[in-house]
Amino acid sequence: MDTIPEENYSVDWSGDRPKMPRTASERETLTSVLDWHRHTFELKCQGLTPEQMALRSVDPSTLSLHGLLRHLTGVERWWFRIQFAGEDVPMLYYSDEWPEQDFDDTGGDVEAAWAAWREECARSREIVAAASLDDVGKSRRDGEPFSLRWLLANHIAEYARHDGHADLLRERIDGRTGR
Repeated sequence: MDTIPEENYSVDWSGDRPKMPRTASERETLTSVLDWHRHTFELKCQGLTPEQMALRSVDPSTLSLHGLLRHLTGVERWWFRIQFAGEDVPMLYYSDEWPEQDFDDTGGDVEAAWAAWREECARSREIVAAASLDDVGKSRRDGEPFSLRWLLANHIAEYARHDGHADLLRERIDGRTGR
């Protein structure tokens, strides 16, 4: 057998999601794949109530779609704005006293969380558009430099992991699955 019947492929989520180019420059490939994963996360949360967004996976985990949304918002800011661009902006959903606030506190307004995520993604795109793939930021954790190229690849991995978590959470909420 050298083909797979169409009905055996995973169902695609419906919605507006950019296609990933199969032949493109390095920059276009990296940014397109990252945006595809960003949109995938958004689609997997589409149509859910705030209560469904806050539903946790299984005890003792605090993992929820709302928590993932807050986490990814903070990750966008931390990596692109604070560490790569060196912007002096406060961290989101984190304090030394409450480091897991993004996952633990899902009582906030989900629409406000979506607005913050979209704002951070837009700012990340601006930063990427203005920089070379060889430009470097500095890790706040260990002081080591990292390139924008590495940051984009790392961010793709971050979103891919959390898209998988979103799959499991969404399936638990309403049985919906897809790629």
